[in-house]
Amino acid sequence: MDDLIRHPLAHARIERGWTAPELVRQLRRAALRRGLRSGADRQRVWKWENNRAAPDDDSQLLLADVFEIDQSLVAALGWPDWLPGRDSPIPLGPTSTVPALREALRSSMDRRTFITYSSATLVALAHQWAGTEPQAIAKALDGQAVDAELVDLLEATGQKLTSLVTEQRQHTRTLLDAHLTTVTDLIEGGNYTDPVGRRLHTLAARLSQTVGWHRFDQGKHAAAGRFWHGALHSAHASGDRDLGAGVMSDLAYQSTWLKDPKTAAEILESAVRRTQHPTARSLLHLRLARAQAALGEAHHCHRSLAAAEQEMARSAGEPPAWCSWMSPADLLVDSGRCLLDLGQPERAHGLIEEGMALLPGTRDKTRAVFLTYEAGSFLETGEVDRAAAAATQSLTLAKRIGAPRCVTLVRELAPAFEKYGTLNGVEDLLQRVRTS
Repeated sequence: MDDLIRHPLAHARIERGWTAPELVRQLRRAALRRGLRSGADRQRVWKWENNRAAPDDDSQLLLADVFEIDQSLVAALGWPDWLPGRDSPIPLGPTSTVPALREALRSSMDRRTFITYSSATLVALAHQWAGTEPQAIAKALDGQAVDAELVDLLEATGQKLTSLVTEQRQHTRTLLDAHLTTVTDLIEGGNYTDPVGRRLHTLAARLSQTVGWHRFDQGKHAAAGRFWHGALHSAHASGDRDLGAGVMSDLAYQSTWLKDPKTAAEILESAVRRTQHPTARSLLHLRLARAQAALGEAHHCHRSLAAAEQEMARSAGEPPAWCSWMSPADLLVDSGRCLLDLGQPERAHGLIEEGMALLPGTRDKTRAVFLTYEAGSFLETGEVDRAAAAATQSLTLAKRIGAPRCVTLVRELAPAFEKYGTLNGVEDLLQRVRTS
């Protein structure tokens, strides 16, 4: 069936069970509600769906009414990118990057969100983006070739945006989305040399990957998946196999989080075979171990943990930017989490505690996650007061930095604390969870 649906308009129409004549009737009703007249007919719809013509502004206005799309998206994204997208991923191909990125950007727009900037650093970054880039970008979008100097600027801004800690990044959604939109526009223009094109696609992949993690941390899993899907297309177009494998591992991590470790293991077993850098391989083996532990596959899990440790020991020089944060602390704590899933809480606690001591102070979101693992290990060994202290610390930290995913982890622990509700530390924790 999909082979016959060649255009997003046809997909949106068929998804609603409408024939072309029914779409025409819907357009005429929408026109009447606005006091307008629609010139749409079956032949015109056929031309739209077969790329023989594009709807004029009035027709797009009515189409947006029919499909219940915010009118602001029509102008922001342009035809046909504002139309409702496919539920299945866009296949990888030579021209798939821009549609995949547009789909992600379209799904992420939320007009109810008002973004503020809470620090001088972020205000300065906003000024750099708004005051420096547009002049150069306007020239490129006006038909001039994208040159290496412009990409230098885009990469420098992108690096600052993607490297912000969670506490700062919670305020930069608008900046990240706008920067990714700009890079996507330049890619779509196609006016660049091959080396510049590779850099643009790599930058788009890194930005889309970061935005995906931000949406994931906010609990917006559908949007996160679409951004990682867009990142995968971009990484594929850039020829960066390690980056592509890393994006696939993000999708796998999400599957484990959503209680589908079998899918995660399948993704990772495929991805790790295409990964070259030792640090990247270590991360993928570690995430594979997490999925295998959730499946109760102790033998496979221990084998993957051993592989992750071996690859970490081989790492030398600068790792790829997308996994530069990977460290022995992650290896220790996630190994402990695996052992916790496999029913070995004493050994798990030792590894988690050792890893926590090594974690850099700049990684507060990771610390909040690790604290919930520590709380779980204390619960398993009956040290309820220490478990409550770790969970409370995680909740406080997660709320401060704006990491709802970490709050969710603490909420999931709350039922295990209920039978100890009279203890002071537990009573305070449960009250905090109820009000968070």
